[in-house]
Amino acid sequence: MAVTPMPVQPSGAPSSLSLKRPRVRAMRERCIEAPLLVAALISVFTTVGIIAVLIFETVAFFQEVPLWRFLTETQWTPLFSEKHFGIIVLLSATVLTSLGAMLVALPLGLLSAIYLSEYASLPVRRVVKPVLEVLAGIPTVVYGYFALLFITPILQAILPQTAVFNGASAAIVMGIMILPMISSMSEDAMTAVPRALREGAYALGATRFEVATQVVVPAALSGIMAAFIIAISRAVGETMIVAIAAGQSPTLTLNPLVPIETMTAYIVQVSLGDTPYGSLEYRTIFAVGMALFLMTLVLNIASQWVLARFREEYE
Repeated sequence: MAVTPMPVQPSGAPSSLSLKRPRVRAMRERCIEAPLLVAALISVFTTVGIIAVLIFETVAFFQEVPLWRFLTETQWTPLFSEKHFGIIVLLSATVLTSLGAMLVALPLGLLSAIYLSEYASLPVRRVVKPVLEVLAGIPTVVYGYFALLFITPILQAILPQTAVFNGASAAIVMGIMILPMISSMSEDAMTAVPRALREGAYALGATRFEVATQVVVPAALSGIMAAFIIAISRAVGETMIVAIAAGQSPTLTLNPLVPIETMTAYIVQVSLGDTPYGSLEYRTIFAVGMALFLMTLVLNIASQWVLARFREEYE
């Protein structure tokens, strides 16, 4: 019986299987690229939608309330019969609590970052850093009641004139809340500093403290400054701590021991009340929200500028 010989493909000609593999790989890449693109577009469209709603409602608000009243009046009583719309009252309270939080968080966060980066051994770092980051996972409502029921009595024992609701306790607890953010980001920036800079400083006779403060911190300054600015943005946008501990009394004051109302606390107050939808009182939360959005936007732009301006590049 005769056997029919199989055709032999020339050694230089590509097989059909080798031709299909690049096409299959390209199709898989497109299938992966499509959901990634959708996820990116969802975040973009969500941001655009939020901004569009803020702009639409804010424009409607300023059609009834002149901008000069919003910026110059020294009272904020849109829910009263005699209405005043001075955003400076809420703005001053927000700045007061945010600065107080920074006074607590910045030195403690930076010092803890220096310890973790330059002094702590590896076993200690593995324990201390996760414990610090646990603070970031505590719900802010718990922080709020911690400020009201624990920090406030301590302040009243030290300063009897301290009110039950006050900005000082809210600021202290906000500082504790954002401390892990500053510590973690600053420690990461200092860890990224090349070991050669440290060894060079040690070779010149510098102590460990001198290396940390005069070599490592200046070299990581861009990351540390970015951490500070991002933490300030987080403090400005905090809601539940100030709503619970600072009170809801819109008072133009620089005294942190009296009840105050921040921008976020006012938004909570109106959102949980019986304010009619579409009314002027309802639209005030969008005007306040727009002011808060612009503040955080400026801080984020500043953080990006700091990173671009002071970033140190090492080889």
